[in-house]
This record gives sequence, structure tokens and C-alpha cells, in this order.
Amino acid sequence: MPVFTFEKISSPIHRVDPAAPDAEKPRSVIVQFLDRFVEARVRRAAAQEKSGQPAPRKPEK
Repeated sequence: MPVFTFEKISSPIHRVDPAAPDAEKPRSVIVQFLDRFVEARVRRAAAQEKSGQPAPRKPEK
């Protein structure tokens, strides 16, 4: 028979108020940087759509 016995101690229960809003994790710098590019592209696309001109294309090599 073992000399020592070990009991599993459960971690404390984190109680969260269901009405409380979820805390958002801060966004990384890379994600913020990419968001700026996407916003600029969306603005350009919307402006070109209003003017009715096709999007300029890069020349082929």
C-alpha cells in the first residue's frame, strides 16, 4: 500500500457575468498594417465604380 496519496485539486472556477461584453484582444501591428492596405483598396474600388472607369492594369512583361 502506498505511503502517500495525491488528490487532484481543481482550479478555481472563473465566473463570468453573461451580460458583460467580451473583452477583445488587442490587434497586432501587422494586422493593423494590413487593414490600412485593405481600406485603401476598398476606397479606390468604390471611387472607380462610381466613375464607371475600369481598374488600371499593370503592363505585362
